[in-house]
Amino acid sequence: MNKIQQILNSDFIITFGTFLENEQVKDSIEQAVKNNNAKFVYMHPIDNFNLKPFYTQLIKYEVGSEEGISALLLNSFASNCDEKIKTFLDDLDLGYISAESSAGEEEFEEALENSQEAKVKTLIVGNDLVNHERVENITKLIAILKKYSDFNVVVLNEELAQKINSCTDFDLEELEELKSFNGTLVYKLVDEQNDELITSQTFANIAKVSNGNEVFVISKNEKIKRVLKIDENLQGTIAILKTKNSEDIFGGYKYKQVKIEKVEA
Repeated sequence: MNKIQQILNSDFIITFGTFLENEQVKDSIEQAVKNNNAKFVYMHPIDNFNLKPFYTQLIKYEVGSEEGISALLLNSFASNCDEKIKTFLDDLDLGYISAESSAGEEEFEEALENSQEAKVKTLIVGNDLVNHERVENITKLIAILKKYSDFNVVVLNEELAQKINSCTDFDLEELEELKSFNGTLVYKLVDEQNDELITSQTFANIAKVSNGNEVFVISKNEKIKRVLKIDENLQGTIAILKTKNSEDIFGGYKYKQVKIEKVEA
């Protein structure tokens, strides 16, 4: 069964590490919600306003905390694990992980409750995880969840899918201390149509720029020019850096700490 058909058949869906910019995947989730009365849990650091009519629950986590979120998913949904995995889960400091990731234990309890009557459960794993510095341990956590839960795991990135599907090494490392991503951040999003910088009013205020300004987006060794557009539906201090697929900029992890400078006329 292909990925889209799997989503269409689902009556409980969690998305993790994707802004759902893939229209086919997003439309499939919407169809599952409409046709199957599917419950949909959207997990991401940025609330996607276009999904509000469809998601049952939003779990908004901190940038960089995907390893902790993977552990919380495993702790919430895995069952009948072997002794080694049970010991790993028993040793987790759930309070610390929840506090540092800003995703409360009660939110996962709610998600678990929402899943109780579902017959076809799907976890959709997105591209945000591909270049995470802890991707190897994240891969193991998701592979273990796939083995010890009744989730069908749909991985949008083919390379990551191969790693998860072929994973046989379940020796988990201790979770790394979660790092803070402070200041103004951008989230790189491929868009063939335009290459704007989409921000909240809060982001624009902090950066001291206005709607329509031409700005430099600066991160370590890179400096690119964009037109800034304020989206009233966007909240917080993470901007969306739209970039055409051919542009190899701000590589690696999809979030970057940046400095914004107005282009002077």
